[in-house]
Order: sequence, then C-alpha cells, then structure tokens
Amino acid sequence: MDHPAVAAAVVVGLLALVAGLALLRRFTRPKGAQFRDELAALDEVAVVLHPNPDPDAMATGIAVASLAEQAGADARVQYPGQIRHQENRAFQTVLELDIDRIDHVSDVAAEHVILVDHNRPRGFAGADSVLPFAVVDHHPGDGTGEAFTDVRTDYGAASSIAAEYFEDLGATPVPPAKHESEVDSTYTVPSTVATGLLYGILTDTKRLTSGCSAADFGAAGFLYPGVDEDRLDRIANPEVSTEVLDLKARAIAGRDVRGPFAVSDVGRISNADAVPQAADELVLLEGVTAVVVLGERQGTIHLSGRSRDDRVHMGRTLDEAVSDFADGSAGGHARMGGGQIGLRDGEIRTDDGGTVDRDAFRERLFACLSGDT
Repeated sequence: MDHPAVAAAVVVGLLALVAGLALLRRFTRPKGAQFRDELAALDEVAVVLHPNPDPDAMATGIAVASLAEQAGADARVQYPGQIRHQENRAFQTVLELDIDRIDHVSDVAAEHVILVDHNRPRGFAGADSVLPFAVVDHHPGDGTGEAFTDVRTDYGAASSIAAEYFEDLGATPVPPAKHESEVDSTYTVPSTVATGLLYGILTDTKRLTSGCSAADFGAAGFLYPGVDEDRLDRIANPEVSTEVLDLKARAIAGRDVRGPFAVSDVGRISNADAVPQAADELVLLEGVTAVVVLGERQGTIHLSGRSRDDRVHMGRTLDEAVSDFADGSAGGHARMGGGQIGLRDGEIRTDDGGTVDRDAFRERLFACLSGDT
C-alpha cells in the first residue's frame, strides 16, 4: 500500500471537511452575525433610504448605521426626496436624527452602499449606477446586495429585521436614563435607536394590528427596555395642519362609493403626504373595505390605497391600475400601497401614445379593485 498516497488523501479529506464546516457555519449563523462580519470588513458605508422616507425606513437606517459603527465602520444615513409628512418630520426632529438629503449619485457618502426598506436604488440621478453592497428590506422585489441580502416579505416592518440583528448579537437595549457606556454589553441598542425601531414597527403594522408577524411582536418586546416613552408620545402625536384636515374632509365628501370600494379624487394638492392620511381616514368609513385616494401636485398624480378586504391586495391592485401608463409606477403590500403617475401636458399618457382622462382612470381603479381587469 502506498502510505504517502493514503496520507495525502486523508489530509485532502480533512481539509475539505474543515472547509465544508467553515462554509456551513458561515451560512447557518444568525443573520445579525453575518451582517456584522460584512460590516466589520469595511471602513465606511452609506446607508441609503428610499425616497421620501417614512419612520420604518429612517429607523432601520439609523439602526444599521449604529450596528456598522459598533462593528468599526463609519456610517452616514442618506435619503432622496423630502421628509414632508408631519409625523415623519416629528420623527426626525424628536429623535434628532443626523441624516442627509441626496440628489445625485455623487452625493452618496461612501463606495459601499446599504439599501434599507427598499431593494433597488431609486429617487436620485444616477441611481441606476449604484451596485448595493447590502440590502435589508421587507418589500417584494428582486434587488440584491453584492455581499449581503436579507429580504423578508413576511415581516411587517424592516425595523423588526434590524432589531433582530441586535438580538442575534446579544445586544442590550439602553434605558433612556442611561448612556451606552453605562451598560455592560459588547453591543448595545441606543435608546434613540430602540425608540425609533419600535415606532417603525408600529407605523408599518398599524400598531401591530395589520400585516404583522410573530417576529414583529418579538422585536417590539426585545426593544421595549430601551424605549423613551416621552419621545415616543411626542412622535406619535404631532400637531396636524389645517391643510391636512381640509384634504381629509375633501376626500370624504368627494368619495365615489360602489359596493365595498371607494375612490376619491381630491384634485390639486400642495402636500402629497396628505394623500395617504386621507386614505387612512376613508377606509374607516362604515361599509368600505378598500379605498384609493388620488391628488395632483406639480404635474404628478399621487395615489394611495388601503384595504381591509382579503379579496383586494392593494399593492397589486395599484400596480395593475397604472401598468399601461407611460409614466406610472405603483406597488405595496396587501393592506396598503401607493404610486405615482407623471402627467404630460396635463394628461395621463398610455404606453401606446394614447391618453386617459381622470374619469376613465377612476373607472379603471374600480375595475382593478373588483378584479375585473
């Protein structure tokens, strides 16, 4: 027997076993540990939110930035668009968030980009040229990160995913009366981050009553010790402008109700973020189970839909409604969705060059709500 050959075969076999075990360990470790290791290999990252970010996006962004910094990487949180909704502005102001607005790809703060609460770069010039390093999201889509992708469509909020990363690492939520340095833990969840993540979960799941999973409840429970209840109350109860109240009234007064479905065109608006707030009100009307509200601002029709009807997946409904339009885009979850239609010379244009007036579009919305398309 050729003993050297046998010995070589044994060595090769052991090396293969070790490599296989290392590979298995890498991909069976908790996601939080995997993500931490990827972040630890970087010097700096840009955490990019979706356009016009909501509390879930902002909370996930500051959480990922905090995790990156605890792993040794400098992090900046950035967003395209604007923060307009009074609740979103209160979120940013009360938590004193240091986040930057971007208009062009040259504004992105680092080579390595992490997308949170969306999985394809969008909303700023040159977005198509960005190859994300990582993606953390709960929306449907096929966008991926070069090194790390975590898209969980069964979760009600991206904030729940971020909270789990900290829990995976054995992090301790920091009580609002303490500083991180006073907590004996390798990883911590700063009170600002814990408060933001909890509110992100609450907003995207309608206070844990819609579209949520057991993981969302678990994440909320994990975060609770670090939540600043005073700040949480100030975010949740901002002053409502007269303009928003007026638009809600117009949406209710001008509603077109057919069976369990309602569509309301509120005409020209100055605040696009008032449209989803009007949809939230309209869906609460007795006998109405699914609604779409639309309003026009600066050459763009803004759509927002809400559904309490198991027959109506609102994200798909709105996507179908604008699918034939040259400048239309929409999507979302089963219970809520949104979209935009760019106007050309004040008209809705179809892919084949035709036009659709607002009355015809309202009929199309009802047809999509009814599944008759």
